[in-house]
Amino acid sequence: MSTNDPFIAAAQDVTKLSKRPGNDTLLKLYALYKQGESGDITGSRPGLLDIKGRKKFDSWASQKGLSRDEAKNQYVTLVNELKKNNL
Repeated sequence: MSTNDPFIAAAQDVTKLSKRPGNDTLLKLYALYKQGESGDITGSRPGLLDIKGRKKFDSWASQKGLSRDEAKNQYVTLVNELKKNNL
């Protein structure tokens, strides 16, 4: 399946990496994807017992103010770097 949108293509490509990226990189990918798709985060930070949810929330919140287009560009760049280094 081919697409003309580099952001959508990168989102598809990241699922096909031969090696799973580290947790910090996964959180960065998540944050840039969410910022690119939805813009600034809304809602409340998850509770203390939801460690994974808090990390994801904090990662996305760290991108606050970044434009959706810039977040998409950074996401595509990061995925391309991962693909190049994942051979």
